Parts: sequence; structure tokens; C-alpha cells
Amino acid sequence: MAAAAAGRRCSCQNLTFVNVMSRPRPEVAGMRYWIGVVSRDHVQRGVAGGFCQLCHGKASAMRKLSRGDWIAFYAPRSAMRNGDPLQAFTAIGRIAQRTPYAFDMGGGFVPMRRNVNYVACREAPIRALVDRLSFIRNKQSWGYVFRFGQLEIPAEDFSIIAEAMGLSKTTIAPAP
Repeated sequence: MAAAAAGRRCSCQNLTFVNVMSRPRPEVAGMRYWIGVVSRDHVQRGVAGGFCQLCHGKASAMRKLSRGDWIAFYAPRSAMRNGDPLQAFTAIGRIAQRTPYAFDMGGGFVPMRRNVNYVACREAPIRALVDRLSFIRNKQSWGYVFRFGQLEIPAEDFSIIAEAMGLSKTTIAPAP
């Protein structure tokens, strides 16, 4: 374990492990901006319960988020299975607590979650924003960037999304 933490080679399989938690964070220290890719029906459950769950409840996705980070939710569809195409940002909020927690949903499914303080907003279709968002490099195949279910984006892009959802710049501005 010590070798992995230091970024050295593991002799058992000749693999290199890098401690990504030690990398410098972009933007304001302690605050990052995220997009979670979740169907609208699942986002609505999260908003009603004050939580988020990404990438089918994987712990690694939840560990990337920190208290105070902002997250906007992009919904490609209205429902996870057989939903109508939606392609809109549907909710926005701020991560509320320091650590992820397990939640037993029954049937052996125990996803990891984070509490979120959601902010009142309106849905914002993405097509009107694609040309203005720097994290979407290929404007023709813009949906490709959402394929992994979670991505960190620059503060400027988050501000564009938040404004399209009806939030002011001062709402998401970092505290001085």
C-alpha cells in the first residue's frame, strides 16, 4: 500500500499506481464543478431526497466530490429505461457533507450517495449551450463527453449552465 500511495511500482504485477488525490485542483482551492449524467426520473428522486448518486452508485464517483463542490445534472433521457430523449440540464446543487455514505435500496443493491443542497432552477436544453461550452471540444459529437456519467468542468462552463438554469453568477460564486 505504501508503494501505491507514493506512485511507485507494485512488484507483484509491475503496475504503477498514482495517488490522484495529491494532484492540484483546478479553479478555486477546495471548490470544483461537476456534471452528473442521470436520467430525469432519477434526478427527481435525488432532489426530493436531498442526495445524489452517480455511475450506478459507485464509490469512486462519490469520492471525487467534496463538500462545497457544485454539481449540475444532465439528463439524456426522461427515464432510465425507455425514456424519451430529453438532453437537458435538470437540477443543480452543492455537495453538503464531507463523506459518501452507503444506502441500502434492497435486493442487495447498496449504492454510495452524497447529500446535496439543491437550488431551485429550470431545465435548460443543452443544444442551445453546446457552442459556448469549452469542455465540449467536438461540437458535432457533443454527447460523447457525457459517456462516463461524471465529469469535472471549468468554472466558466458551470456558470454558463447555471445561468441557463436561471441562477445568477453570485449564487455559484465562491465565497471570498
